[in-house]
Amino acid sequence: MVPCWNHGNITRSKAEELLSRTGKDGSFLVRASESVSRAYALCVLYRNCVYTYRILPNEDDKFTVQASEGVPVRFFTKLDQLIEFYKKENMGLVTHLQYPVPLEEDDACDEPEEETEGVLSPPELPPRNIHLSAGPCEAKEVPVSNDNPRAAEVSRPSLSETLFQRLQTMDTSGLPEEHLKAIQDYLSTQLTLDSDFVKSGSCSLPHLKKLTALLCKELYGEVTRTLPTLESLQRLFDQQLSPSLRPRPQVLGEANPINMVAKLSQLTSLLSSIEDKVKALLHEGPESSHWRSLIPPVTFEVKSESLGIPQKLQLKVDVESGKLIIKKSKDGSEDKFYSHKKILQLIKSQKFLNKLVILVETEKEKTLRKEYVFADSKKREGFCQLLQQMKNKHSEQPEPDMITIFIGTWNMGNAPPPKKITSWFLSKGQGKTRDDSADYIPHDIYVIGTQEDPLGEKEWLEILKHSLQEITSMTFKTVAIHTLWNIRIAVLAKPEHENRISHVCTNNVKTGIANTLGNKGAVGVSFMFNGTSLGFVNSHLTSGSEKKLRRNQNYMNILRFLALGDKKLSSFNITHRFTHLFWLGDLNYRVELPTWEAEAIIQKIKQQQYADLLAHDQLLMERKEQKVFLHFEEEEITFAPTYRFERLTRDKYAYTKQKATGMKYNLPSWCDRVLWKSYPLVHVVCQSYGSTSDIMTSDHSPVFATFEAGVTSQFVSKNGPGTVDSQGQIEFLRCYATLKTKSQTKFYLEFHSSCLESFVKSQEGENEEGSEGELVVKFGETLPKLKPIISDPEYLLDQHILISIKSSDSDESYGEGCIALRLEATETQLPIYTPLTHHGEMMGHFQGEIKLQTSQGKKREKLYDFVKTERDESSVSKSLKSLTSQDPMKQWEPANRVPPCSGSSITEIINPNYMGVGAFNYMKQTPSPDQQPTAWSYDQPLKDSSLGPGRGESPPTPPSQPPLSPKKFSSSTATRGPCLRTQEPRPGDVGKSAGEPLPPEDPQLTKPEMFENPLYGSVSAFPKPAPRKEQESPKMLRKEPPPCPDPGILSPSILLSKAQEAEGSKGTGKPAPAPTPFLSPTPRVRSFTCSSSTTEGRPPVGDKGSPGKSKAPAGSQVPVPAKRPIKPSRSELSQQPPVQRPPLPVKSPAVLHLQHSRGRDYRDNAEFPHLAKHRPEDAPPGRAAMQ
Repeated sequence: MVPCWNHGNITRSKAEELLSRTGKDGSFLVRASESVSRAYALCVLYRNCVYTYRILPNEDDKFTVQASEGVPVRFFTKLDQLIEFYKKENMGLVTHLQYPVPLEEDDACDEPEEETEGVLSPPELPPRNIHLSAGPCEAKEVPVSNDNPRAAEVSRPSLSETLFQRLQTMDTSGLPEEHLKAIQDYLSTQLTLDSDFVKSGSCSLPHLKKLTALLCKELYGEVTRTLPTLESLQRLFDQQLSPSLRPRPQVLGEANPINMVAKLSQLTSLLSSIEDKVKALLHEGPESSHWRSLIPPVTFEVKSESLGIPQKLQLKVDVESGKLIIKKSKDGSEDKFYSHKKILQLIKSQKFLNKLVILVETEKEKTLRKEYVFADSKKREGFCQLLQQMKNKHSEQPEPDMITIFIGTWNMGNAPPPKKITSWFLSKGQGKTRDDSADYIPHDIYVIGTQEDPLGEKEWLEILKHSLQEITSMTFKTVAIHTLWNIRIAVLAKPEHENRISHVCTNNVKTGIANTLGNKGAVGVSFMFNGTSLGFVNSHLTSGSEKKLRRNQNYMNILRFLALGDKKLSSFNITHRFTHLFWLGDLNYRVELPTWEAEAIIQKIKQQQYADLLAHDQLLMERKEQKVFLHFEEEEITFAPTYRFERLTRDKYAYTKQKATGMKYNLPSWCDRVLWKSYPLVHVVCQSYGSTSDIMTSDHSPVFATFEAGVTSQFVSKNGPGTVDSQGQIEFLRCYATLKTKSQTKFYLEFHSSCLESFVKSQEGENEEGSEGELVVKFGETLPKLKPIISDPEYLLDQHILISIKSSDSDESYGEGCIALRLEATETQLPIYTPLTHHGEMMGHFQGEIKLQTSQGKKREKLYDFVKTERDESSVSKSLKSLTSQDPMKQWEPANRVPPCSGSSITEIINPNYMGVGAFNYMKQTPSPDQQPTAWSYDQPLKDSSLGPGRGESPPTPPSQPPLSPKKFSSSTATRGPCLRTQEPRPGDVGKSAGEPLPPEDPQLTKPEMFENPLYGSVSAFPKPAPRKEQESPKMLRKEPPPCPDPGILSPSILLSKAQEAEGSKGTGKPAPAPTPFLSPTPRVRSFTCSSSTTEGRPPVGDKGSPGKSKAPAGSQVPVPAKRPIKPSRSELSQQPPVQRPPLPVKSPAVLHLQHSRGRDYRDNAEFPHLAKHRPEDAPPGRAAMQ
């Protein structure tokens, strides 16, 4: 029986929490060590501090408490003896052991799940993972039955005799004489030797291998000689491969059976492939230059303006030839075309979601700006994706900067899939879906996670490959497939990426009953794509509406024990081991509403009122309270709940189920989800997130999500091999960590990065008592200078430094963080910040300054910089005023400090790929005197008067700020935008329920604005059409995003600390108020590298600015308060002087009409069933407006 004080695998923070609850000196418990396998940690409470002693086993499995030098070592055969010994006084511990802390009871741990329909047992024929190097022992059988060996000896001849008789009865006249003699020799003498190998448990048959090598000697040589010719012939007819792809060098091996089988298999597949390709080519005819495997030309109808007169044009994108063709009519001749080299930039309008600006280079090397208006925003997205594909295809760079990833999750309900599942991989159905014009663009990587999967691995792989070949005409390569009972993950990649993928790793964690059954748990795959690490986790968590705490524990266990990625990063869990981590699966979080509201829920779903239901989504609520998926992001949900449907239909939810114990309710819920977490300042955009409507064999609908993800190449130093690159240096200055811990120990830092030869360990820091019981560990100037292996800025600025703060006593980590080296300036000290987490919990934060030194050179523009977003001019003041007036918790700078932005200026382009970083409950953002607040967006629909930033069509959930339900909530006050918060959010201030009233507002300043966006629906009814005059007046109708930043200043992720003093003192002559402790983040990225920050009452590090240095323009009378902001009254707002701006250029009525014309109305279009409702013009602003 396990003693009550032995808590097994609980976390260090949980152990501290249990000891703190007792409050008695001498309370103790034992847990597993987090740093050494098979070791334990003895935790003792004394004077409200927790002391940890490591218990180590020796070679004889005897235990001893690790002690300082000179202290005699005592050994114990059992843990019980060790504990009894240290219950005596004065035995070397800080105090003797007195009060054992008992185990917490977990009611949900060992209960069988109510929803499980089948027996909790593995599949009858558990699927085996496919290994390419499977040994020959898999197919071997012992030929003689062991049931009655003595009878077998009497009644049967020996195996050699039997096989000799078979050989004599066969027709061997066609066999070469030397081959026949070799077979006879094997049967007579060598077969018995192989039989002895088998009986001894070996899988090897050395004599049979020699025989087959002899027989295949000539064949193997001929096949090896023939294969390169056939591969060249295949590439001749295979136009889907990249022109730069080179044939793989042939590696000669011995003519053993395994190599022979591989070569013959390759030979037969090549012959079959060549025949199929030639047939297809002949069938379509030689005049068809665009074969099915290629992307055909796609034509878009757009509107443009010539001399003030709008006209319709046809934009034809020919990806294969690398041309953008402009025609006046669909069937007419081309007026002009631009090659891929002449297309410089695509600039999306943030205000008009269907408007796009294309920058092209003319023959005279001048830049020309062309504006086009598409039918809707989905068409614009499809056009941009095709042009990105064109630029990528014809790029002179040998390696890609960006790949697209398809993520799919489906609980199959133990039923085989239908014959056709291609809609899943095309992202068709409900929610944020892809445009038809992008159907021909295959993704680089497909990751498919299934739960309750009844198929074998081989059968499922065949279905997946056949479906992908049907829509892409490509045969995808299997990267990995891994199964735990009925939970499976499969990863497939384009054949051209085969040599870019390495270090493939798979693993699983069981979280079923007592954490020993695999009916629930997770499977994972990780690998390197060139220089970028990718991780994928497919999980099936505990079911049952009432078991969300058990689901939370499932998540924590998976986080701790799923072994993926680089083993050198053992101090970090999977959330820090990968550049991009994607988590998918049937997470089983439910809509937490009473069962008697089931019919009301159904009605809300029919009316597409998803926001009302998402307010009660357990996963969003648990994330909001930072209990699970800390710093993860999820795209906005705009599709119906994916569970629990009646099978073979998607029109009815089967939410009741009769059980022996009574009626069981399973309310419609979003059980199937996709979330992700990436390193700071790394490009990642969610392009689609939805569910299918035509796959109905299960009670779950498949869910899809697609992503653009930035990747890096395997960088080769320009100095050549063997040379030492000593120019680069990374220096950390004036750094300190703030930790939530009661441990009494010294701490040191470890720095890990792929740009370092090995990890670097620092000296111990100095401990100080912090505010609110936190521990502050100061490292000052003692941190080591890091020497990167390559100092070229093109390489170094793409790297990240992982930081772990560890205990000197136990070497256990107390928090991990990540800092991006993508700095706006080198050779300059810049402030940094990263939250510290451990096993999915917030542990504190690390901050200080960094100085990066690189060699000469500059970064080249990446492919994902080809598409950018442009702010519109009239957006500046309106958004700023509405932000200031709507929420007393968030104050921006006065509107008259905003510089005018010209909508036609090329320099006002905003790149949404790199945004400021911050931890949301720990930082406050303070702009420099010359910098304006920035609200980032990536093609974001403006549903409210202020625009919340995000990627894709939805703002992401801030890292350490609790997530919120989607932005259509009628009156959520939680922060998602990059507002300058001057007070840390209180529980009551963040994520208020949708029913709470908003504070009174000035209707002239806060009147919400609605834009038609075919990607999204809304809750309320459509507004009535505005009068013509209103439609022609953009200032009256549209609320704008915050202003564009000055391109000459620092990124919002790095803000100099002078700004805090200058901002607080300008216009008043008074000293600046106390600086706020930290920066508030820009929600685009998860956390991390950020502006200077200080603890309460401490002046900013390196702040030398004087209060009067930066003065605001005349009329600036609204200082930014440091602590509790006071909402200005309407009279005060009305007294503010107007913003000084240069006059706007006059536009013709035709241009205004074109810009403000309403897009296509999708209210009655079945293609977008979720778009039935929009918010009326006079409705209260939603979440984005509250920013």
